[in-house]
Amino acid sequence: MIPDFDVDGLLPPGDYEVSFGELRASPLVLGPRGGTDHESWDSAWRSVLVDNPEVLTRQLRAVGVRDIFADGSFVEDKGHPNDIDGYFVCDFRQLITGELERQLNRLDPSKVWTWDPASRRSYRGYPKRQLPLWHRYRVELYPHIPGLGIGSGISDKHGNELEFPAAFRQCRRNGKPRGMVKIRYGDSI
Repeated sequence: MIPDFDVDGLLPPGDYEVSFGELRASPLVLGPRGGTDHESWDSAWRSVLVDNPEVLTRQLRAVGVRDIFADGSFVEDKGHPNDIDGYFVCDFRQLITGELERQLNRLDPSKVWTWDPASRRSYRGYPKRQLPLWHRYRVELYPHIPGLGIGSGISDKHGNELEFPAAFRQCRRNGKPRGMVKIRYGDSI
């Protein structure tokens, strides 16, 4: 079960393993519990955002990926987050040879699976150039190989580059710890 946001407007620290159905019924989509005044809360948009990683999760599962995590401003008390961020744990050889990308693009009709910086494009009103995955699905999912020490491009308060799990477990605006959603494996998605 996903708890309500903490006093800082963040999902409390921890990994919350849920199905997509449970995610849709959680405060992350429906809004904070307790009648808090959230007139800017956009449940319809948040529901659309959940639909997109569900499609991508099917593709990742089809190529053998089991551990998929979602976070970003989606796990914060923000009425209309821009997207869902996340990462998935994958095999080093499959990633480095390009086989993971090839397999995923065979499954995706838009062929948007790439992490090549040269594929990033501008989007109106956004300062950061985005990957094709974001343009099509409004999701940023990055591969992670535990133990390799590959950085995320996100630094801690001391300027040290963090790996994805650590980088995504903190709020980018204030550095406070926050929780993550882990998509439960084995449930029908």
